[in-house]
Amino acid sequence: MASKLLLITVFILDLIAFALAVAAEQRRTTARVATDYDKKYNYCVYDKDIATGLGVGAFFFLMLSQVFVMIASRCFCCGKALSPGGSRAWATILFLLCWVTFFIAEICLLAGSVRNAYHTRYKTIFGDNPPSCQTLRRGVFGAGAAFVFFTGILSEFYYINYAKAKAKSNFQSVTMAPIGTYTSA
Repeated sequence: MASKLLLITVFILDLIAFALAVAAEQRRTTARVATDYDKKYNYCVYDKDIATGLGVGAFFFLMLSQVFVMIASRCFCCGKALSPGGSRAWATILFLLCWVTFFIAEICLLAGSVRNAYHTRYKTIFGDNPPSCQTLRRGVFGAGAAFVFFTGILSEFYYINYAKAKAKSNFQSVTMAPIGTYTSA
């Protein structure tokens, strides 16, 4: 049977990662062009950079969640073989999908955090074209949040199916009796 404590812990970690990713999307860095009239040049002014920290936090919470599930399931490849059947087949499919969505979510969160932290540093002479104040495009952290959500669902179902297949294989190994004569003393 699947550990309820692990399922609750993983759910909470995924929920925190999702909330941080959504908050990072809402708090992306914005920029505006400012002019220094004394030195006669234009430059970019960026607001506070809180989205980078939120994105990195979501990155680490999702990673911690994935580590917990993989340790509990022995990363699906270590330990005794699971009993053949539907639970093992679903666990295999969900294991692969879980890792794919995990990597996509981590890439979105990490790339969004790095790109959000980048601030244009150059200046232009007064009268030239204003500088390009580059910021993170809308939706990068949102995509990360969506894949955090998918990873959370898939990892929960993966662990449940893994636990079912493991319980079935443990049950079969316990109930099998040796073949031969039985003598009592």
